[in-house]
Amino acid sequence: MKRTNTFAVRPLSDDDEQVLRDLLDASAALWNEVNFQRLMRYNDENGFEGDVFEADTGRLEGKYKGVLGASTAQQVIGKNTEAWKSFFTLKDQYHDESNTSVTEHPEPPGFRGNEDDGRVLKGVIRKDAYTVEWGARSRLETVVGEQLRDRHNSPKSRLRLEVVGDPNWPDYEDQSRLDLWYDETDSTFRASQPVTVSDDSRGTPLADHKAALDIGANNLVACTTTTGDQYLYEGRELFQRFRDTTREIARLQSKLPERRSLSESRKTSSSERLEEGRYSSERIRRLYRKRTRRRDHAQEALCRDLLERLYAEGVDTVYIGGLTDVLDTHWSVETNAKTHNFWSFKKFTERLACTAEEYGISVEVRSEAWTSQECPQCGSTDRTTRHQDTLTCPCGFEGHADLTASETFLRRHTEKAVRPMARPVRFEWDDHNWSESPRSHESPNEQRTDPSTVHRDGNVVSGESA
Repeated sequence: MKRTNTFAVRPLSDDDEQVLRDLLDASAALWNEVNFQRLMRYNDENGFEGDVFEADTGRLEGKYKGVLGASTAQQVIGKNTEAWKSFFTLKDQYHDESNTSVTEHPEPPGFRGNEDDGRVLKGVIRKDAYTVEWGARSRLETVVGEQLRDRHNSPKSRLRLEVVGDPNWPDYEDQSRLDLWYDETDSTFRASQPVTVSDDSRGTPLADHKAALDIGANNLVACTTTTGDQYLYEGRELFQRFRDTTREIARLQSKLPERRSLSESRKTSSSERLEEGRYSSERIRRLYRKRTRRRDHAQEALCRDLLERLYAEGVDTVYIGGLTDVLDTHWSVETNAKTHNFWSFKKFTERLACTAEEYGISVEVRSEAWTSQECPQCGSTDRTTRHQDTLTCPCGFEGHADLTASETFLRRHTEKAVRPMARPVRFEWDDHNWSESPRSHESPNEQRTDPSTVHRDGNVVSGESA
């Protein structure tokens, strides 16, 4: 069973941090050179002819192995090869009229920054070129090239980094290649370690309860279980920050030199326009990465938080609606932007299914058409009215629209008795965790008395590596 440990790492000294940065920068530079050779062959430009996989990667491997080590240089080239193969697969699917999974023409693999504006610090390490030790002094050690050691007057053949926090899967049978990168969002080095664990590590729910999820645009997830529990994960603030970042990206794009009017361009020298262009384009790339990282972090944390709760309740099956139902029922420009760009519905459902597998919970896609408009009392769908989060019906029903939809969705697809609903638990995102909202389980006059949070830190590593 494949799983992934994702964790932060810290250099033990300023010198070690510079070694790590040089290692990742060289990895990005090698990726760019390989990608350029292949892109020129793909476009048949500048005299480059032949298949994209005929690029002279051997010469490039020799150029960079002194800094990266031969094994790491091979892994960077191999990962670029995988990216191009994936691109061609998606391209074939796009042109296949019987295949509706790819709706936009795919783009060839991109570059990882450039020398002038700064490269994206990202690399990959072969499975036998690194070790991770978990415990009181958790640490990661990875091979570095001889030229890089000489550049920093370092006798160590391996770079040692402190590992922050505890892994989800400390006991594994095998490990795969390690991804290592610098996260500009929170100025942290991070690592992703794919591992193989035994099937015995998979959780087994203690009962056979069911749950249904309503994936929304404002409330990200509304969940109802047959145990009578309801959870609501609110997303308005997250979407507002996403929209603010998008507007800032658009503002910076409008200031790029090539988009200036002729009269504005004449007011600045060519060197000033070039410097402004470099600054703006780098800011734009940073904002794109920050926006994506923020969303992915919130998604991963939501899946983990929700499924841990469902597992504890004995839920063995989660029903989730298809994307077509969402767009057919609620389509608008804003909802489409939220569903596709902001929350990335398909990516979220894939992440949810992957995380659910860890707990032995199955995820089933079912039709949820009209559940958000159906009155649970009289069954009407054409007389109900939705205003923001409230669903009302002339029969006298009034309730939370998304929670009502998830309950209707659940009752429609399970034969198991659904217990009476308890007061819903609401969650808000604080950039790190989904925390229970002050409005949960309380009347408007009540106040929270213990808003404490727990912060976890890493384990300090000491000692030298030979």
